[in-house]
Amino acid sequence: MHARTGFWVALAMLVMPSVALAHLVNSGLGPVYDGALHLLLSPGDLLGLVAFALLAGLRGVQAGRMTVMSLTIGWLLAGLAGLNLSHIPGLPLLVVVSLVVPGVMVAFDLKLPAVLVAGLAGSYGALHGLLNGYALAETGAGVTALLGIVLTVFLTSLLIAAAIVPLQGIWSRIVVRVAGSWVAAVGILMFGWLTQGNV
Repeated sequence: MHARTGFWVALAMLVMPSVALAHLVNSGLGPVYDGALHLLLSPGDLLGLVAFALLAGLRGVQAGRMTVMSLTIGWLLAGLAGLNLSHIPGLPLLVVVSLVVPGVMVAFDLKLPAVLVAGLAGSYGALHGLLNGYALAETGAGVTALLGIVLTVFLTSLLIAAAIVPLQGIWSRIVVRVAGSWVAAVGILMFGWLTQGNV
């Protein structure tokens, strides 16, 4: 029994990483891929993006197109601004709200006009683009990594919205609404951690 335990302990030690980073900005894959991975491995950025893409898909083709563009442009412009800032105050509460609000809107399947959905999504993109740009600047990454993030924002939101738009069956739409409620739940959980001083 001890030999088996020793084997698993030795195996675990062999596969343990030598360095652990909270924000993966530099993976060695090149700046574009590093930016893409930064977004895909940052739940605080990714979940709200997914929620807005789900909401846009529920609202139809026009909302989907407008939302994809506003998310992408907002993220890019604010990210460029963030790259040039020397200091940004911590905005954890605003980040949490930016997760809960789109999640709740998807969960309730709110019948919002396409322009309003796109405007809210653009605001989300601007907030997270600003924070991403600042984080990239702090680590010495530049515009190329930001472009990786923005390209991933564009493709992710486009693919999700395009997958949701044709769904007409009540059960398929309920599944989308449940996914939105999960995003809202994650945001509420983050709020709880924030109030306990853990975020």
